[in-house]
Amino acid sequence: MFPYDYDNNLKVKNKKLIRDTQKQKEYYIEFQSGADTGHEENGIVKGEFVLPKTPQKTPLAILVHGMGDQSRIPCRLIARSLVKRGTACFIPYLTIHSRRMPSSMKKVFPNFSEQQWFDVYRISVIDICQILDWAEKNDDIQGLDLKKTTVIGVSFGGIVSAIAMGIDERIRAGVFITVGGNSSKLSHLSRDRRYQRGYTMTQQEYQEKQSSYNRYLKQVLEKGVENVKAPNRGFLLDPMTYAGELRQRPVLLINAKRDKYIPQEAALDFWEAMGKPPIKWLPSGHTSIWLFTPGIIKTINEFLITSGILGR
Repeated sequence: MFPYDYDNNLKVKNKKLIRDTQKQKEYYIEFQSGADTGHEENGIVKGEFVLPKTPQKTPLAILVHGMGDQSRIPCRLIARSLVKRGTACFIPYLTIHSRRMPSSMKKVFPNFSEQQWFDVYRISVIDICQILDWAEKNDDIQGLDLKKTTVIGVSFGGIVSAIAMGIDERIRAGVFITVGGNSSKLSHLSRDRRYQRGYTMTQQEYQEKQSSYNRYLKQVLEKGVENVKAPNRGFLLDPMTYAGELRQRPVLLINAKRDKYIPQEAALDFWEAMGKPPIKWLPSGHTSIWLFTPGIIKTINEFLITSGILGR
């Protein structure tokens, strides 16, 4: 079974209007996950939805945070700018957020088992697809132009956003911030001590895995990811696996030159696999990239205008 298949019989649990101003409405949303999460705590997808009050239909942006609750802050800042420009925004709480993470996983975060990490990726991708289901079926919130849907993901959120975009054609454009592909190369070259402590692959094993992954990618391009058996299920969690599906859609990468988690080589592998879309390099590290928040927001707005998502 393809790991991102899910029950698309959407069941909304809660939709609450939390703020209504002259310029926008803000909602708190909950719906049942279409994935078998294995935990009651994260079986409900939670998020915030902001709808600007405009006379015309508005594009939808899904802003996806990374690991750590604080990673929602840049998502909120980007959303604030987009709402002012007439874009509706949905910011979910992923299963790795403290508001949703199972208590048994909080005790060991971020040192999850291989199965736990697999489920975190799987559930997060399905969350994004289900937000689109919710937007399509939410009859009493009018005014969305879902042909102009963008996903904007930060770090881990960018990885799962890229996967979601690769398997869901409803996503028109993608912005991936501090994201790379080719996960074994990422781990092999990462300068982060946590990666190095858990990395036990020899140089020969690394080369063999790279060869296996390259053969798999070639088959995926020829036959489609759902028609090829992955020799390593970790390949299904790598955004580069889905890069071929993104080549004909607008994509923007924003990366940090001194990122100790995402080596430039891994970011460039992903960039090349997508057909070399626009990429912006900032003179920062993985988290210090947000010192450039105003410039990042400007770059995103310009990209969305160029892509026909936003008007000038």
